[in-house]
Amino acid sequence: MLAAARTAFAERGYDGASIRAIAGAAGVDPALVHHYFGTKDALFLAAVEAPADPDDFLPEVLAAPPDRRGAAVVGVVLRVWDGPTRPAALALVRSAVNHEWSATLLREFVLAKVIRRVVGTMDVPVEEREARGALVASQVVGLVMTRYVLRLEPLASASPASVVAAIGPTVQRYLTGEVVLPGSDRP
Repeated sequence: MLAAARTAFAERGYDGASIRAIAGAAGVDPALVHHYFGTKDALFLAAVEAPADPDDFLPEVLAAPPDRRGAAVVGVVLRVWDGPTRPAALALVRSAVNHEWSATLLREFVLAKVIRRVVGTMDVPVEEREARGALVASQVVGLVMTRYVLRLEPLASASPASVVAAIGPTVQRYLTGEVVLPGSDRP
């Protein structure tokens, strides 16, 4: 079932994959998928081997005032990565860097379960949300790579508060501020 789910999510994305199609590809009844995984969300988390469930930390981000949401994003990223999930998260990131299949699943996980949900709550034009989300993701992935994978100083040993103060405003600008968006016709 997990192999069929990974294939479906990688090929069709979270929104395009269905429990019925995954069960069919696995040669089982959809009720069996529901029995073992409960929901499509739980199946998706198992398929990507997610070290943390976004539903555990996204409410904190979404509860932050819109003008402080960038700082909230960075703060939550640091708490997740500084916690007990770090070894599994590092394995997932390293796998994504080396394998296109893993990169596809991680990309879909980050987009469907985190970025779209955060950007979708912001008061920005709908047509800008995808580009703004990509910019936010670039900052978060860059933070993870430099602090936890490459361990570049002084970022690697900086206090969470100082990292939030340094990077939060950039994420906030990507969420709501003036920015030249990728794919726009402005230079």
